[in-house]
Amino acid sequence: MKVPAVDYAAVFQALPGAVALVTPQLIYADANAEFLRLRGLPREQVVGRFVPEDYPEKDPSEPLLLRVLASLRRAACTGERSIVALQRYDVEDPDLPGVRHERYFNMTNIPVFGSDERVTLLLHRAEDVTELIRAREVALTLQEAMLPAPRPVGRHPAAVRYRPASEALHVAGDWYDLVDLPGDRITVAVGDVVGHGLPAAGVMGQLRSALTAASLVAEGPARALEVLGLYARTVDGAENTTVATAFIDWKTRTITYSSAGHPPPALLQKDGTVEFLDQATDPPLAARPEHAPRIQAAAAFHEGAVLVLYTDGLIERRGEDIDTGLARLADSLVRHQAEDPEALADAVLNDLLPPGDATDDTALVIVRL
Repeated sequence: MKVPAVDYAAVFQALPGAVALVTPQLIYADANAEFLRLRGLPREQVVGRFVPEDYPEKDPSEPLLLRVLASLRRAACTGERSIVALQRYDVEDPDLPGVRHERYFNMTNIPVFGSDERVTLLLHRAEDVTELIRAREVALTLQEAMLPAPRPVGRHPAAVRYRPASEALHVAGDWYDLVDLPGDRITVAVGDVVGHGLPAAGVMGQLRSALTAASLVAEGPARALEVLGLYARTVDGAENTTVATAFIDWKTRTITYSSAGHPPPALLQKDGTVEFLDQATDPPLAARPEHAPRIQAAAAFHEGAVLVLYTDGLIERRGEDIDTGLARLADSLVRHQAEDPEALADAVLNDLLPPGDATDDTALVIVRL
């Protein structure tokens, strides 16, 4: 069967996304219908114009314009695609002149090569991700509402942090909790539900509440996780959740801990040594075919020591052994051990998760003992 000739100009105009062709000199060579609709301009006011003239910020110092121009030039010079991720660009309402609506876009600039293998055009694509960003904001608000607000726990200073993944458009099931117990005792826990989005956040809320209740009546962390494991078998999506919980007793200066498949808590002593509490690790919740009792272990501490619980997003990197991440955490704790919990929490996150570098959600709890 003879294949009909392809009218690429018609294909270009029919593309559902906003796409324009730009010369290496940053002049619009063409624009499809969706791109023109987005800009709110007729074709004759776009094609043939210099790219900066098309943006509402005519001042070249404006951040958005600078990023777009730098990305276009980078694609033209290197011959490689360049991405400008999650940029705000307010769009004028076609029915209300002068009224602009907040929108968010991913922009991609792709080089097009001529027969001489030189870049002749740049395919400039703008993807509207506003609805995804709004959905993420709603989910994050829900997730944060289910986490306890920072507050003093007994008479001992503590800090909590929750950092979502930098580029993900979803939320996850990471959580933390601190609960006062009778006497000079508290319990600290972190957990991580498998999966992402609102379902994972909903499971997280149920498990966090259940563990809080169990910790108030259980004689130790093993029994609290055992009760939580029984409950997890009744909750869809709770299987394979990882949890680490520790009961801190200042009277005996003892930490009793138990872990359901979770990375080990870190104990920083005043002499600068770091011990990872890994002597009581069992499988994740509801991972065994049959329910079984949990194990627990204890570690002594001296006044002024620091206990750190966290989720795997803090230490794990793709293609890297977990011991490397644990060593990175230990090094950060030792270097900043003189800081109070709030400053120490910020320092650890900055060391292990530089801004824009988080690939997984992270929960972190730091308690000065």
